[in-house]
Amino acid sequence: MASRAPRTAAVAASVLLALTLLTACAPENAPSGGFTFSPTPSTSASVRPTPTPTPTARAEIPDDCREMLTDDVLAQLEGVPLNDPALGSLGPQPDGGLVCVWRDPAADTTGLRTTIDYVSRGPALDMLNKLVADEGYTCYTPDGGTRCEKTWQNPMYPVTDGRTLFWRDDILIDTSYSNLAPAGYTAAVVESIFG
Repeated sequence: MASRAPRTAAVAASVLLALTLLTACAPENAPSGGFTFSPTPSTSASVRPTPTPTPTARAEIPDDCREMLTDDVLAQLEGVPLNDPALGSLGPQPDGGLVCVWRDPAADTTGLRTTIDYVSRGPALDMLNKLVADEGYTCYTPDGGTRCEKTWQNPMYPVTDGRTLFWRDDILIDTSYSNLAPAGYTAAVVESIFG
């Protein structure tokens, strides 16, 4: 009878270990006291988007800055030069990315720059978490991805600057702007890539 107590203790320890291992393997979106995105913005916790279904085909980065925008967004950008050679190497990039700069090179501040690159989940979420923790960005999960954004007053001019990032399926859309924020811009880019 004395040997039964150690055996019972060993069984209890095994069950406890199994439960601990199962809890550690729970999916990221399972409630655990950690942060998961809700449809409303929040700046108080880390970026942990709800997992999206694995796509059957990899989304591709567009190679034309105009074609990825809607007519409404293009109308808001009318008269603003796109990818002026004075601003450097823009448009399609050798690594498959795309850089679009809507700006008159003579302008002091008015402009918009979008960089679209392939970025895997780990580095993308590390970067977004850092923006939330260190710079107070607001993040939420629209359109099956993770969107983080922030606006601020330009330090030299009486205009608003900002940055919007959207990550989904290993593609990062990163837009910085000053005094030029067309309504629906990021949503149009997301729609053109992911449908």
